[in-house]
Amino acid sequence: MEAAGGPAVRRIAMKTSFSAFVAAALIAAPATFAAEAAPADRAPPEKAPSAMTPTEIKAYNEGLPQTHPYYIKCRKSLEIGSLVKKNRVCHTNEQWKVALEKGSTSARETAEAMQSKAGSSSN
Repeated sequence: MEAAGGPAVRRIAMKTSFSAFVAAALIAAPATFAAEAAPADRAPPEKAPSAMTPTEIKAYNEGLPQTHPYYIKCRKSLEIGSLVKKNRVCHTNEQWKVALEKGSTSARETAEAMQSKAGSSSN
């Protein structure tokens, strides 16, 4: 026989808390979808994101989810040849995606070219 607070009681408590979690998620789901759907009609930024000030970027991103194609993200990279100077590069998610695809394609083509040359050389 199980003691009070044994595995059976824990199972019932887990089922109850799981049901409460599912109910809360279903209640919150329409609000989440409405929040994501509202800024869908926003136009892309008028200026190039790298030319915008951090204040302008923050104002533009206001109300946009971070996964929206026009949400602006900035990254800092070290300037080549300098130990301290950094460049700030800002793009929309859509532009970052295109840049990543271009970089991946270029790297793949370079790797394939190197492999084909390595295999075709004769001694």
